[in-house]
Amino acid sequence: MKKLINAVDDVLRESLSGFCAAHADIVVLGEEGKFVRRARLQKGKVALVSGGGSGHEPLHAGFVGRGMLDAACPGQVFTSPTPDQMLAAAAAVDTGSGVLFIVKNYEGDVMNFDMAMEMSGGKVESIITNDDVAVDNSTYTTGRRGVAGTLIVEKVVGAAADQGHDLPTLKALGEKVNAHTRTMGVALTSCTVPAAGKPTFQIGEDEMERGVGIHGEPGRRRVPLKSADVIAKELVEAILGDLGSQWRGEAIVLVNGFGGTPLMELYLMYHAANKLLAAAGVRASRSLVGNYVTSLEMAGCSITVSMLDKEIEQLWDAPVHTAALRWGA
Repeated sequence: MKKLINAVDDVLRESLSGFCAAHADIVVLGEEGKFVRRARLQKGKVALVSGGGSGHEPLHAGFVGRGMLDAACPGQVFTSPTPDQMLAAAAAVDTGSGVLFIVKNYEGDVMNFDMAMEMSGGKVESIITNDDVAVDNSTYTTGRRGVAGTLIVEKVVGAAADQGHDLPTLKALGEKVNAHTRTMGVALTSCTVPAAGKPTFQIGEDEMERGVGIHGEPGRRRVPLKSADVIAKELVEAILGDLGSQWRGEAIVLVNGFGGTPLMELYLMYHAANKLLAAAGVRASRSLVGNYVTSLEMAGCSITVSMLDKEIEQLWDAPVHTAALRWGA
């Protein structure tokens, strides 16, 4: 295992310290390193809190800031954060209008966020993201996994929260965006969790895992490695087939790298996917390409299609200023 680390047990603590020092104008590290929160809170708004296992950076801490999250709770690598982290984060950022948890559909995340909700005693609601069309059940989840589409939910709901919408409105909006969003990915290599010291799974040089999850868990099946055009066709067809023929028109298209794929290849995949979507009647009026929801150093990518309406479009375009995502004024 070759990694830029000191000691396995210190990876998360030292990484978070570096992250918060590098982006001190945007975020601060919470008590005992339990969470990352905005450096400047916006009084009177509903607070958005998300989180999950580390190793998916910049998700979630990289999306803390104006126009997105108020706080993020990082667990150990590929391990859910604990309820006490979530409670501490919620208490730190709740300015009186309540808290909305945005939770990826993994059993540990859902269970711990549910426990935090029960223990909070305040106005707390949650949204579960489950945009992955690859499988309905896996080792980590009952039902569909929450993957790269979580970014879109966090951005849209974050913009609405900053505009002053109340907790029930934000919950309904998040559920709508999630229902409009589908993702599927493919892995070319495994990743190596520092504590394990060896690849999560073995895959041949001439193989790929179609429908892989963001923890390296298996997808639909392992198949021979194919060209980018063929891979894009398989991912797009799975997404469109799941959306159904009624979902056509303008969309956000996200080509997300898993950490080990060069941008040159991600843009090539966008080129292939965009042609296929256009031919099927889906116009990518908003686009995002890069490493946003990663799996350590795994090579591969996912494609996300999130259908737009006027409300979602306006909120996606609203200004955002985080460590990993920023545009507008």
